[in-house]
Amino acid sequence: MPTEDSKQFVPLNIAVLTVSDTRSLADDKSGTTLAERIVAAGHRLAGREIVADDIDAIRIFVKKWIGDPAVDVVITTGGTGFTGRDVTPEAIEPLFEKRMEGFSVAFHMLSHAKIGTSTIQSRVTAGLAGATFIFCLPGSPGACRDGWDGILAAQLDYRTRPCNFVEIMPRLDEHLRRPKA
Repeated sequence: MPTEDSKQFVPLNIAVLTVSDTRSLADDKSGTTLAERIVAAGHRLAGREIVADDIDAIRIFVKKWIGDPAVDVVITTGGTGFTGRDVTPEAIEPLFEKRMEGFSVAFHMLSHAKIGTSTIQSRVTAGLAGATFIFCLPGSPGACRDGWDGILAAQLDYRTRPCNFVEIMPRLDEHLRRPKA
């Protein structure tokens, strides 16, 4: 995606949540992949946690970050498949005020070019809650690289043209500021 050099980069505060029953910070390759890319792009890592594949446990972290004005974006990794323990979409989608259907479409197009029809085994999702962008990626480092490099890096960069998420951030909660009739 083209960027406009005359615009200044705007660093965002991005939190990363790994959803896994088996990972720790020491062996969380997907979370590390995201954290490294976030910092390398010039953003701030606002938080990094690992949580079990449990709807209530996932929601605790995501709700905390949605309620924190210092967190602009939440990216989760893991729990987007079809096994019985994969519950990230079920945990997070009810929190969305607005769904971002295009994210799933863009991710699957990108993923299909790399892994073919196996991309249908992921239920990636994204949306907006409390003026916070939330993106749910699969739990593999490759999928995290693809999601960040192919979509999120550009959309979370104020210089990206023709449009990006950063430029609309000041207006995300404008419905809350409208005077009542």
